[in-house]
Amino acid sequence: MAATPALKLKDTKPRKVAIACQGGGSHTAFTAGVLRWILRETDDEIVGFSGTSGGAICALLAWYGLVVRQDRKQAIALLEAFWAENSANAVGDRLLNAWLVEAARLRGPVALPEVSPYQYPPWGQDRLKGMLEHLVDFEEVQKHRPASPMLLVGAVNVQTGEFTRFKAGGKASQTEEKQYQPITVEAMLASAAVPPLFRAVPIGGSLYWDGLFSQNPPIRDLPDARPDEIWVIQVNPQKRKTEPRSIAEIQDRRNELSGNLSLNQEIFFIERVNQWVGKGLMAAGKHQVIPVRRIEMERDLDYPSKLDRSPAFIQDLMAYGEEQAKSF
Repeated sequence: MAATPALKLKDTKPRKVAIACQGGGSHTAFTAGVLRWILRETDDEIVGFSGTSGGAICALLAWYGLVVRQDRKQAIALLEAFWAENSANAVGDRLLNAWLVEAARLRGPVALPEVSPYQYPPWGQDRLKGMLEHLVDFEEVQKHRPASPMLLVGAVNVQTGEFTRFKAGGKASQTEEKQYQPITVEAMLASAAVPPLFRAVPIGGSLYWDGLFSQNPPIRDLPDARPDEIWVIQVNPQKRKTEPRSIAEIQDRRNELSGNLSLNQEIFFIERVNQWVGKGLMAAGKHQVIPVRRIEMERDLDYPSKLDRSPAFIQDLMAYGEEQAKSF
């Protein structure tokens, strides 16, 4: 794809951007760092957010700060508050966190018993729900629709396999609006319900799993927000420098590739439309070429680290996200 201009800072002309946030557990602390830098250092108009799983949570908090609180500093504060509260700070929580991460690393070379999330209370989901409701008034989320930036969150219907998009804000016709479900705390839990750690989340008579199995993240609807560019915050590395050979390395790379599969399909869709627009095959005025740019995590982290909530790890990823955004 042709090179695009560098990110514009506060002393240059603003442009309209839509930001898509890929999911990936604790690795999405990187996303929070990227968003923190963008919100603080640029004055581009953000016309849309989308996200899946942890990326959906980051997108929601940034959107809520901008739209409901109407303050970029508040958006940054919400991102920081969530990741501080989500970190394993108490002694008991730190011990549990260390045990879970190491148990995940042992799962490849050592046969460990598998436990269904239905065999123990949903502590993790209850804790996540409490954090989200503490930071976000979901009744206020429903009040900000036509004139506000778009927010899209992805999940998948466990029984039908259908991709489901939950939406707030953004202009849409009544016909288009029927394609979406409203964003609620249950929708956020559904987008983050990765099996076999969490139970499926019931919404409207259906059961939902993590959006990692659908659109990770939703992108093809973002052109409806009329952005000049789409920025994708990608936490699963696109490339690896070395060949994976051990079982753990192979499993890590397989997870990265599967996590990027839907992302690359979403980007392919936008780029194909761009080609049609460039060739004059699309109706003039209704469509435009929208460059897609990626802000990527380039560290080789293993899959179990997506479970790691240690404060030092979280803060390091947020700082790394800022570095990558700055060099973007």
